[in-house]
Amino acid sequence: MVKYKVVEEILKIMGNLDQVRNIGIIAHVDHGKTTTTDSLLAAAGIISYKIAGEALVLDYLDVEQKRGITVKSANVSLYHEYRGKPYVINLIDTPGHVDFSGKVTRSLRVLDGAIVVVDAVEGVMTQTETVLRQALEERVRPLLFINKVDRLIKELRLSAEEIQQRFVDIIREFNNLIELYGEPQFKAKWKVNPTEGTVAFGSAKEKWGFTIPMAVKKGIKISDILEAYKKGKEGIEEFAKTAPLAEALLDMVVKFVPNPREAQSYRIPKIWRGDPDSEIGKAMRNADPNGPLVMLINDMRIDPHAGFVATGRIWSGTMEPGKEVWLVNTRTKQKVLQVSLYMGQTREIAPRIIAGNIAAVLGLDKARAGETVVDLSFKDTMAPFERLHYISEPVVTMAVEPKTTTDLPKLIEALRKLSIEDPNLVVKINQETGEYLISGMGPLHLEIALTLLKENYGIEVITSPPIVVYRESIRKASQVFEGKSPNKHNKFYISVEPLNNETIKLIQEGVVAEDMDWRERAKILRDKAGWETDEARNIWAIDDNINVFVDKTTGIQHLREVKDTMIQGFRLAMKAGPLAHEPVRGLKVVLHDAVIHEDPAHRGPAQIYPAVRNAIFAGILTSRPTLLEPIQKLDIRVPLDYLSAVTAIVSRKRGRIIDVTQHGVLMRITAEIPVAESFNLAAELRSATAGKVFWGTEFSRWAPVPDSMLMDLIKKIRERKGLPPNPPRVDDFIGF
Repeated sequence: MVKYKVVEEILKIMGNLDQVRNIGIIAHVDHGKTTTTDSLLAAAGIISYKIAGEALVLDYLDVEQKRGITVKSANVSLYHEYRGKPYVINLIDTPGHVDFSGKVTRSLRVLDGAIVVVDAVEGVMTQTETVLRQALEERVRPLLFINKVDRLIKELRLSAEEIQQRFVDIIREFNNLIELYGEPQFKAKWKVNPTEGTVAFGSAKEKWGFTIPMAVKKGIKISDILEAYKKGKEGIEEFAKTAPLAEALLDMVVKFVPNPREAQSYRIPKIWRGDPDSEIGKAMRNADPNGPLVMLINDMRIDPHAGFVATGRIWSGTMEPGKEVWLVNTRTKQKVLQVSLYMGQTREIAPRIIAGNIAAVLGLDKARAGETVVDLSFKDTMAPFERLHYISEPVVTMAVEPKTTTDLPKLIEALRKLSIEDPNLVVKINQETGEYLISGMGPLHLEIALTLLKENYGIEVITSPPIVVYRESIRKASQVFEGKSPNKHNKFYISVEPLNNETIKLIQEGVVAEDMDWRERAKILRDKAGWETDEARNIWAIDDNINVFVDKTTGIQHLREVKDTMIQGFRLAMKAGPLAHEPVRGLKVVLHDAVIHEDPAHRGPAQIYPAVRNAIFAGILTSRPTLLEPIQKLDIRVPLDYLSAVTAIVSRKRGRIIDVTQHGVLMRITAEIPVAESFNLAAELRSATAGKVFWGTEFSRWAPVPDSMLMDLIKKIRERKGLPPNPPRVDDFIGF
């Protein structure tokens, strides 16, 4: 059973990794993650049992409480006894809304198992698929909790046989996703099986739940649940005492989620790019508390009293105050000032926390999410963890300015802090207009950011309407263009061409990266994307928007000395293309030849940057340039009577229907629409279906804007940015 224990006892158990589990609760939005967490907190004595399901304790921000959604991930360490043995379960509750999927990605990196919560009525939704795919990519073992079973009884009035069939359908669909996205060595083992106990059924709001082994042991049948609901509130409360949800879920976690040592043995080779057989690799694979300290930071928070708090997992060694550490990405030495563990909203100070556990640390204020922290003596040999691969990208932007001009310095500092806490929130300054721009995953993401500015920093802002972020790209290869430096002493001969889809996919999924070994990268590109060997070997740079810079030259004097400056020129060109100053995506930029002045004074950045940029831009403008727009995938469930109304809305919004299937009494519509058409989608769907619709969304892909809209859209974007309405011509870049 679960009991409340003081921090000292929890820390003592943390020292034995066989009795530690690191788990998260993940799901589609509004399927009951945080309500489930409340039940577990109540069982641990952290909150009152009476308010569990209503308190939403880990939704500690005002904005979360008001909206009933989780915006940030939150941590807590729970004490649980299973078969007379004590365990510590480090638990993270994560957001479900697609706009906050970046936080799910970062949380999963430090977890070994995940309870995937699925609404018994709505079933497996778009975001369920997304978070499950993310978990499998991180080698995090999924367990299934079919929640809101009370809805099947109270709303749909299903019989015992119909309820069982609903369970079977959800489990089948869940396992199909594991078959689709799981790695071969884990598929069979990780598919859920109710008879084994890897599926729980229940109602988090009403605090009851069971697994099949638990039901067999206690003699529970589905007819007992129906009988309890016939008796009303007293019957349900009595049933919750017989089948407490916390017991079902935490027993399932202890039995089926691997302990940190076991999990790290197979997770480290996947998520860490160093040599798994090196000293530090072995220490991490074994979760060795006596090995060199390694911590991966998954979250940066700002405590109003203590400043920056770095939260993450210790993979090796022991974290304790006074220790000097090295931040691998930032290349900075810092000193650990305090170590603690999270208990919901509060942090409890600890003398030390060993490998395999999740810790909160003060003193690492220069760190950011994704940072690798290592023992100072390994600063020159430690390889960073694999980059986190986010499912979505920031695709909506708005300009902000303070209502009170004197608040501008406060706004700048607040935006800086928000972007540190949430790396998926991008803050930029528009150099032409001086505006401060924030970009997020969707309208809700930006709305939450504005609310936090007001609630946490006391800043009220004026905003522009949200605008969609586009990408510039090309549809054919260009000829070679000569780019001259302003002083005419340096010349670069460059062409551009579209990257093939296989290359884009490899970079997007992190299989190919700029900072990986060039031999391995070249082999992958040759074998999987059809690159020529010499070209694949001579990649100079890969930028964040999936553009590649390739050197095809031989024997050019002084090229090595200007290489870094040329790469920087390439990156600058990719940040704002010639059509509308939007980021460029999916280009292969090839350097064929160069003439470089022998005197360093004549080949500085002011000469090299424009020369490289001009040749690239001339190539783009002659290669059927286009804008790419973000496309959103929709997963809509609606009664049959409203099917035609929903499909009409999708068609009107330049969307396309991908699939229509029947799921019980509901029709499931899978569709795509441009993000630009989605701002009033919710209101239209509710209006057309009398509120009987529910749906999920996720970022799908980038697609070319229809040619019929292209020039008008380019003009609108340019005018909004204060640029001349027509894009430049090739002569503007190669005419001097």
